Formats: sequence, C-alpha cells, structure tokens
Amino acid sequence: MMAYQAERLHLASQSPAHLCRPPLKGLQDSSEPLQLPKRLERADGIGASSLVPRTAVTPAKAPEGRALSQVELPAGKEGKTLSGALLASRAGPAGTAPSCPRGVPGRGGGPNGLGRRPLAPRPAGPAPGSILPATRLGCDAAPRGQNVIPKLSAHRLPTFPWISCQGFGAPPGGAGFSGYPQPPSQSYGGGPAQVPLPGGFPGGPIPSQYPGGQTPYFSQGNQGTIQPAASFDAMRDAEVLRKAMKGFGTDEQAIIDVVANRSNDQRQKIKAAFKTMYGKDLIKDLKSELSGNMEELILALFMPPTYYDAWSLRNAMKGAGTQERVLIEILCTRTNQEIQEIVRCYQSEFGRDLEKDIRSDTSGHFERLLVSMCQGNRDENQNVNHQLAQEDAQRLYQAGEGRLGTDESCFNMILATRSFPQLKATMEAYSRMANRDLLSSVGREFSGNVESGLKTILQCALNRPAFFAERLYYSMKGAGTDDSTLVRIVVTRSEIDLVQIKQIFSQMYQKTLGMMIASDTSGDYRKLLLAIVGQ
Repeated sequence: MMAYQAERLHLASQSPAHLCRPPLKGLQDSSEPLQLPKRLERADGIGASSLVPRTAVTPAKAPEGRALSQVELPAGKEGKTLSGALLASRAGPAGTAPSCPRGVPGRGGGPNGLGRRPLAPRPAGPAPGSILPATRLGCDAAPRGQNVIPKLSAHRLPTFPWISCQGFGAPPGGAGFSGYPQPPSQSYGGGPAQVPLPGGFPGGPIPSQYPGGQTPYFSQGNQGTIQPAASFDAMRDAEVLRKAMKGFGTDEQAIIDVVANRSNDQRQKIKAAFKTMYGKDLIKDLKSELSGNMEELILALFMPPTYYDAWSLRNAMKGAGTQERVLIEILCTRTNQEIQEIVRCYQSEFGRDLEKDIRSDTSGHFERLLVSMCQGNRDENQNVNHQLAQEDAQRLYQAGEGRLGTDESCFNMILATRSFPQLKATMEAYSRMANRDLLSSVGREFSGNVESGLKTILQCALNRPAFFAERLYYSMKGAGTDDSTLVRIVVTRSEIDLVQIKQIFSQMYQKTLGMMIASDTSGDYRKLLLAIVGQ
C-alpha cells in the first residue's frame, strides 16, 4: 500500500497536469492521470467509439483551485467537431458531455457550465415538427463564452432546423425570428367605423353611402400613426390651406402641417369647409399648385379610403398591361366589409363591374383566386377549429406535395374561405405533418402571380403588418423607388397599423422605416412621408 502511494507521489511530481483532469467512468479518484481508451462505453452499455477522437488530446490546464469543467475548451476548426475527450461533470451522472454546437466553443446550461446532453449523436435529418432542412444555416465560430448566432436572411423564410411554423411568431418569452415576427396581438377584422362627411373626390359626392353610412377602415384606438386632431376646426384649417396656395408660390410646409396631422374623416370636413367658404374645389387647387410624387401623396390623403382602394384597382387595370401586385395587395389583405364596399364604390364611381374587369385582365388560376377574393365571403369567425385545421392540412398535402402535379382548386378553396386565425392553425398543423412549411410548399407547387397571391394570404394569416413591412422594404430597396407602392401603403395603413409596421420593419431589416424613407426620397415629398410615419 505504501509502495502504491509512493508511486502516485512520484507521478504527481513529474506532471501536475493530472490535477485538472476529471475522472473517466470507473475511476473514483479525480487525481488519477487521464488515460484515453480506444473505446468508451456509455452507462447504458451502448458503445460510443464513434464519438472518441482517434488522435491523442492534450487536456487544458486548469488554474489552481478550479475544476476542469470551469476551464473553457479550445475551439475546433470550423465545421469540425471539437477534438477533445468526452468529459464527465462531477455534478452529473456518468455519460454526460458538454453541450457545445458543432465546431464552436461554448458552455451549456448544466452545472459548472456544462450541459447534460446524452452522448448519442443527433439524427442527420430534421426532427418531427421541423419545416425545412438546415441547408442554409451557417454558423461562424463565436468568441469564447458566447453563443453562436445563426445567419438568416432578413426577408426570407427562416431555415432553422427543428423550428415549426410557429417560428414566424414570437417564441415563448422571446422576440420573433426574422421573417414574420408575430406582434403581441393581431386583429383580423375592422374596428368601429366612422361616418364620412359628404363631399367626395374629386369635387363630387362621396362614393356611395354605405350601409349605416359607415366606412370600415379607420377607427379610434387603433395602431395608426395618424390620430384625429384633438382641437379640430375645419374652417380654420381651410383658411390655412387657402393662404398657403394664394398668390405667388406655395407654402408647402403649411400644407404638410395640416394634412399630416388630421385623420381622413377630418380631411373630408376640411374639403367641404373649403368649398363652403371660398366656392372653390380644394382638390383642383392642390393639383394646380403641386406636382410629381408630392401631388400624388397629397391627393391620396384627401381621397376617402374606400374610394382610394377602388381608384388604385382601376388604375392597375386600365390601359395596356396590368399591375398584378396592386390587385394582390388590396384584394388579398382586406376584410370582407372592406372588399364589399370597394366593389360597390368601383361600380358607382367608375360605372364598371370589378369582377368583369378582373376576368378581362387576368387568366387561369390567378383569375379564379382574385374572383374568389372580390366576393368578400371569407369566414371571419375568430375561433379556431383544430380538427378542421388538421383535416385542411391533410387536404393541402394531398393536393400538392403528396401527389404528382397540383390540385390548384383545393388550395384556392381553403385559402379563400377560411378565416385568418384558422389558416394560421392550418399552417401549424401542416408543418407538423409534412415536415415542411406551407409557404415553402406553395412556392414549390405554384409560380408567378398565383403563387404571390396565395403567399400573401398565408403571410397575412401569420402577421399582416409584417407583409406590409416587406412590401415597403422592397419598394425602396435597390436602384430607384416604387413611389406608387410606397405612397399607397403609407396612406392606407396610416390610421390602421402603421405603428406595428414600423416596429416589425425595424426587427426585420435592422433599420427604421423613417431612415429608409429619408435615404430614398427628397424635398417636400420626404417631409410629408416622414410626418405621416411619425418621424
């Protein structure tokens, strides 16, 4: 016994590095030198030789008084597993190992900085409930002691493995992933309506009085950047506008101060007061004083909201060519009541049938989708039927991924009739069943305008403000600016959800909406846009 102790003392004097080595299975004394076997056995008897490096490893040296589990391990080469022995935490059972991502030094969530993860390797494929393979997931080596941040495209679908369709929303206790982060609360229906004042655009009566004299767009207590002015005087504002346009030159700043701080309902009252006081049409005077993008923006602000949507649809289809993105943006995002009022306004103001114009300007499955949308008959029950969501997910899979070819009518029927909350539940059920997100399946099965239309419906089911944030981003990204899209979205959402759009824009693109508008526009046009978005 004394000879054994003497031999141990001799070994200690030769190499103090053994003091920092944790015990392997079967060794009770942590001071024993580390001997690497050719094969390790797990506690359950299953071999784990595939996890043991073939080369000898020099363990890190711990400072005096610290356990090896507190010493940070050196980083392996990018894309390679960490070359080191599988260490067992003293605080945990045998067979546990540090929880480190591939090729990255780091600490897990277990005692002494080590996580308790079984030694069995993770399966090669995505786990049940995942939606996409991790082919685009790139990890760079992080500094010691820091987590690895996956690189994701800000405007693409997230390609995280092991993340379900709920990845588009906010995960429990955290912010949403890039793509379509879910706002705290999302309303899919219209709010309380306000009664517009007579005096439509331009210079005529308001587009058809709707049932109950209501328009469905703007309401009190919403998430818009423009709220009704508290001390509002229509005659005083009309006088300010008259002075701004009278004489030589135009005081654009005075016009901006008025129109950017009044609700659409108050602007209609200003327009009526202007005609009463001066016997002139405010819209005609503004058109004579302004030009270009500034004129388009001012006139859009003075149009009643339903009329503006109908006018945008008419402009998208008249003349040579068709602006399909405008048709998709309006018809696939509005509520039933909004669409029904747009159809009536289109008929009364332009003497044309919206459905017939759509049929003459579009074709195929895209035509059928838009015709379905302009009926305004989507189920708007906010309660979710999870059994129906499971059945719809199965139908959609059998109509697309589960067969040769695509049953387009099945997609059209489900996406055109189910409520937005119901569609969101269907997307979640689909991702669990098919291991693929429904948005990516639509991209595989469709193309062109019908693909854009179906994706718009699904994106609105996930997060409608995020859809508009993406549209705003691409209207300004790259060379040139799509001013018509920029004006249309800023104006139509300014009293509905532009506050949410701004917040999500910053999350998705790491820059504010105001910053991007300021860099892509100029002059009084920029000033008015920034005033509307609240910059």
